[in-house]
Amino acid sequence: MSNSVELRVSTLHKKFSRQVVLSGTDVTLHTGEYCLLSGGNGAGKSTLLRILAGLEKPDSGHFDLGPGPMKWKHCKSDLQSQVLYLHQQPYMFDGTVGYNIAYALPPGVTRKKRLELVLQALDWAGLGGRAEAPAKGLSGGERQRVALARAWLRKPRILLLDEPTANMDLEARRRTMELLKSLKTEGISLLVASHDPTHFTVLIDTHVHLHHGKLTCMDQQQNISLTPNNVIPIGRVRA
Repeated sequence: MSNSVELRVSTLHKKFSRQVVLSGTDVTLHTGEYCLLSGGNGAGKSTLLRILAGLEKPDSGHFDLGPGPMKWKHCKSDLQSQVLYLHQQPYMFDGTVGYNIAYALPPGVTRKKRLELVLQALDWAGLGGRAEAPAKGLSGGERQRVALARAWLRKPRILLLDEPTANMDLEARRRTMELLKSLKTEGISLLVASHDPTHFTVLIDTHVHLHHGKLTCMDQQQNISLTPNNVIPIGRVRA
């Protein structure tokens, strides 16, 4: 994992009506880092991911993707182009699996090149031979692999995943985890939100827990808080 920073966010605040979801939260993601974000249902994990992806406006906070700290509204378009958010239940368009994967490609790609890239993505995701299958007939695990294949084609700097293995059987979970590992080796930073961290402990570099709007770094081996009274940024914990 590289020490270079892909995204740094400071003093992030968000509330809905009187419910405080994020309270002065700091976030730092490093290149090629696999970070697990745990927290109970309703803790604010999805809200945090959507803010980082440029999809939900925070009440306040500063974001730095490289040029320096700025407000969310000034870097919203950069977040949306460089950070990719995958929902727990990936959306499938009407049409084939191949059509859904090709959606990730930019305009201007020739028909021949599109077909070549789609076939490469299908093979990468373990979906070879499924190009003409109806996408909406796929299982949950297969849908997640289609979504990851789209992400693989887009090559974002940061990939945010919301409960990516929820309701999967053991084999589907194993396949998904292998793809996440592959994305990490390509230098993509991964932030994976899950209320059940036990499935991810083998692969993660860092584990943080969101509770009452605060992020706390967790010891990966004993699964206990290293500094229970302090807010710790997402990222590698340095001595």
